[in-house]
Amino acid sequence: MPTVAISQETFNAEVLKADRPVLVDFWAPWCAPCRVQHPILEELSAELPQIKFAELNVDEHPGITGRYQIMSIPTIIIFKNGTAVAQLIGLQAKESLREKLKALR
Repeated sequence: MPTVAISQETFNAEVLKADRPVLVDFWAPWCAPCRVQHPILEELSAELPQIKFAELNVDEHPGITGRYQIMSIPTIIIFKNGTAVAQLIGLQAKESLREKLKALR
């Protein structure tokens, strides 16, 4: 499944009220590690349809960025039942990220 772009307006519906776990990638277009992380997340979204993959541009949505105290990007937060259950800071390897996501079942 493709990654969903989320915003301040859609965050609650797309993430907090989702009926399955959601991985949110906090990123910015000027961030080189974010550009490396993106294709990894796209590949995993195709492999793990039971997980919703979303991305949030930190420059465009500072309210949510502040709410979750994002100080460094890329940051990935995994939500389950509306609660943040994991936060990963920095570029994540595909294999280790896959294992963390499979553990959510």
